[in-house]
Amino acid sequence: MIKHKLFKLGAAAALTVTGVSAITSLKTARAANFTAIKRVKINYLPGKGLNIWTNYNKGKFMGYRAKDGTIWNVAETAVDKKGNLWYKVGTCEWIEARYTVDVGMDTPASTNAKTKDTVTNVSTKKLTAKNGVNNVISLGTVTKKSTKKSKATKAKAAKVKKAKQIVDAAVKKTSKKSTTKKVASTQASSKAGAIVALAKQQVGKPYAWGANGPDSFDCSSLVQYVFKNAAGMNLPRTTYDQVKVGQTVYQKSQANGQPVSANNLQVGDLLFWGSESSPYHVAIYIGNNQYVNAATPEQGTILQTMTSYFAPTIVKRVL
Repeated sequence: MIKHKLFKLGAAAALTVTGVSAITSLKTARAANFTAIKRVKINYLPGKGLNIWTNYNKGKFMGYRAKDGTIWNVAETAVDKKGNLWYKVGTCEWIEARYTVDVGMDTPASTNAKTKDTVTNVSTKKLTAKNGVNNVISLGTVTKKSTKKSKATKAKAAKVKKAKQIVDAAVKKTSKKSTTKKVASTQASSKAGAIVALAKQQVGKPYAWGANGPDSFDCSSLVQYVFKNAAGMNLPRTTYDQVKVGQTVYQKSQANGQPVSANNLQVGDLLFWGSESSPYHVAIYIGNNQYVNAATPEQGTILQTMTSYFAPTIVKRVL
């Protein structure tokens, strides 16, 4: 007999072994006496079962599943740390809400076996299905006084309202995250376009070590000038400090010596040559395997195409 109490039951339906898949060692299941706040149908994959977990936050798989298409009563709702909605369907059994659809409270819980017995309003009845499987359910005692029914109805309505608030909050939070990411992505894209445009405008200007622009640059002052004036970003002045900023996208020592691929780069990435502790050159990636840099006194500020012969050893993402 399973110790956990599952809430899969209807007005006259038992939780059968076929209600969960692949439970050869678990012969029967006991449903708990409770007031459901809503009823859901498993909408997973045909013929498959949805994992049942011990908790909605870092829970463990309990070894059995809720079969696709079956209907379950929900006792509680909760949102995990990632913002995902969960439903409690037992004393400590939880399922992910995203794999369910809401059904009416008058919809009976589904079962794959028809019972011979007549279900009565008693606390517990043992039902024998035609397939020979014994099933135990708890139906609860029917109250006779209208006042008790009224209180139960109000309590149920309060739980349903609270559940709806939790669901709405989870949806709103997810929507807000999506909107925030979209706005951030749009802003980054806008900044990247401005950086490319301003970097190209500097092509042809002379190289002068220690110069800060706008008439001449060295490699790191070009980067500082472009990012400040195109994107409003205050980057450090030297390559030694610039290489410490942002997220490391590529590092030759970590890539087993393989040259960086343009597929891994984004417009606005900073390309460095040398080691992270001692970089000697920096450039601005502008897309299409090209970069702008203040190269040498002889070349000045130029646009170049990356080659395996002179490939950057470190890539930093600051947008």
